[in-house]
Amino acid sequence: MNKGTLYGIGVGPGDPELITLKAFRTLQECPVIAYPKKMRGSKSYAYKIAEVFIRPEEKEMLGLIFPMTKDEEVLKREWNKAVDEIYGKIANGKDVAFVTEGDPLLYSTFIHLMKLMSEKYPDVKIQAVPGISSINGAASCLNIPLADGDEQVAIIPANDDVDKMRKAIETHDAVVFLKVAKVIDLMLEILRDLGLENKAHVVTKVTSEEEIIWSIDELDGADLNYLTLMVVRK
Repeated sequence: MNKGTLYGIGVGPGDPELITLKAFRTLQECPVIAYPKKMRGSKSYAYKIAEVFIRPEEKEMLGLIFPMTKDEEVLKREWNKAVDEIYGKIANGKDVAFVTEGDPLLYSTFIHLMKLMSEKYPDVKIQAVPGISSINGAASCLNIPLADGDEQVAIIPANDDVDKMRKAIETHDAVVFLKVAKVIDLMLEILRDLGLENKAHVVTKVTSEEEIIWSIDELDGADLNYLTLMVVRK
């Protein structure tokens, strides 16, 4: 029996209409749809985006748990379990579509899934279907060109390293800071110190029905959703 293929499907930043035709076709053709599932069984953001294109009664729905923990033993156990479950379908000749928000090869759960699958089951064919990222979605939503001509743009996972965050802003024409929620006060402090607070834009769940475009004045001490990014365009 021929083995199936594992597809990493980028379903875009939030608006279901931003899914690509190839992603749509692959979702229709794959008999198994795999998706991240929260510990309590609630839907993942990626699944919410893709569900308009899926008829669960016609598919094998494979919810996989990827725990948000730093416990190495728990992580190893759950990740290996997820890969083994997917492989079980693939070994039976079924194609599996794993849905992920944004693009599957840009800060995505699919990256580690793909690496672990390749390590454990190197015979499995893996194909990524590109998706529109939240970065592109934010640029469109805010009507801000990220780079033109010889300009440089950086994509930075925000953290509490003040010097690195400051240098990223100082050395690029535009910076997109991902996962900015946990360090928003620090980022505001850096921007104000540089006199660039009026050049920053913050968006939560960009392009989705839950999208919020924040005013900088609203952000001090704000409790932001994990899916929040900041664009700084000088």
